Amino acid sequence: MIIVGLGPGGMDFLTVGTLDILKTARNLFIRTGKHPAAEELSEAGIRFSTFDYLYEQCADFERVYVEIAETVVKAAQEGHVVYAVPGHPLVGEESVRRITGFAHEAGVTCKILPAMSFLDPVVASLGLDLSGGLRLTDGLDLTGDRNDCIYGIDPHIPNLIMQVYNPLVASEVKISLMNFYPDEHMVKVIRAAGLPGQERIQEIALFELDRISWIDHLTCVFVPPFHESKSVVSRFPLDRIVDVLERLRDIDGCPWDREQTHTSLKKYLVEETYEVLDAIDEGNMYKVCEELGDLLLQIAFQAQIAREDGFFDMNDVVTAISEKLVRRHPHVFGSATVKTSDEVSVNWEAIKKGELEEKGEIRQSLLDGIPRNLPALMKADKIQHKAAKVGFDWPDYVGALDKVLEEITELRETIPGDNRDRVLEETGDLLFAVVNLARLLKIDAEEALILAVKKFKERFMYMEKQAAQAHSALGQMDLEALDSLWEEAKNRLESKKT
Repeated sequence: MIIVGLGPGGMDFLTVGTLDILKTARNLFIRTGKHPAAEELSEAGIRFSTFDYLYEQCADFERVYVEIAETVVKAAQEGHVVYAVPGHPLVGEESVRRITGFAHEAGVTCKILPAMSFLDPVVASLGLDLSGGLRLTDGLDLTGDRNDCIYGIDPHIPNLIMQVYNPLVASEVKISLMNFYPDEHMVKVIRAAGLPGQERIQEIALFELDRISWIDHLTCVFVPPFHESKSVVSRFPLDRIVDVLERLRDIDGCPWDREQTHTSLKKYLVEETYEVLDAIDEGNMYKVCEELGDLLLQIAFQAQIAREDGFFDMNDVVTAISEKLVRRHPHVFGSATVKTSDEVSVNWEAIKKGELEEKGEIRQSLLDGIPRNLPALMKADKIQHKAAKVGFDWPDYVGALDKVLEEITELRETIPGDNRDRVLEETGDLLFAVVNLARLLKIDAEEALILAVKKFKERFMYMEKQAAQAHSALGQMDLEALDSLWEEAKNRLESKKT
């Protein structure tokens, strides 16, 4: 199979080699007949098939490209095939990427012949100097449910938006670009660049982009830099990781990544969260950075699966949390006034309640809405905090401390009865009471227990080391010897801290 480019215009843009291949092809496919070279080839008597009908039949462009790839590769398995696309085969041609992927799986050899892309005459017509950079974006990626690249627009460098082929696409591109540019930012609309007698260039304000009547399939939009952009744009926007995940989940991507579901990834989301916490506890900022990246991957992975199922995408995730932060901080983004963090919490809960009511989610209890899968200590702390908001709380830590002592007594009295259910219940009551005490002491119970576990681990490992040096093992010692070694570990390790 040979894949060729038709260049940006008529047959005079074709290389001699490409023209010979087109003339002699026994089975010639052209992605679309709506191109000057395709029209001239037809007038010259060269027979070919196009896929224009798919754009009317298929629900989205994704399906169009898959259908094209499947048809072309199947034909190539049966005989020699030439597939031609507008411009350069490797510049903005999703169908070519699909075909090469399918062909590789099917064992079909592909040869790609270069051609002049639409970019060449556009650069010449506009007199652009590309030494400062240029971002090329498919206009279809800025529309509807495909606006994956909106956060990849960098207003600090020139942007060229291709495939702005009708006023509807132009309208959605305009709306997307207004996230980064003023409505009055001047842009240039280019149609049929480099084609004598057909080329047209008009400079207009961004808000007028969809008001041009002559926009068609040969149209692109040049957006000059705007250095006072509406938002701080990252050097590595989120669409980078989104693009990587889309590739991994593609039909010719990674088998493991393609098999994953929301449910199968749950454990990794939890694991990566705890690895971030470990890195923070270690104080290793390089590791924190790395682990935050691993956690971000899990978030982007979940968003990618949801996007494939038609629910939401990464843009929706970022938009939702950004809007929520603004909405719940009226003292920063609005006219509300607060003096303390407690007042912030009160406002937050009131706003949150209003949001839930708007969604039709009426919570029957103040304790509703606490995640079921929270670790027990964290869940106990959250429940106690919510109960305290209506005054159901000890006035200070003294009452909570007395409650801990009471629960210890009840547990002590229960144990001799050998009633496992009662012992389980009383043990839970004791733990709940300890969490309450920690809360009133303004101590995070989860963090306190983690520190206790860490301390125990360090002392136990010291015991193991000392036993090994004495050519012994902990399992061979009696309780008195173990207690002695424990006290030694305790004293040695505490002295190191001081």
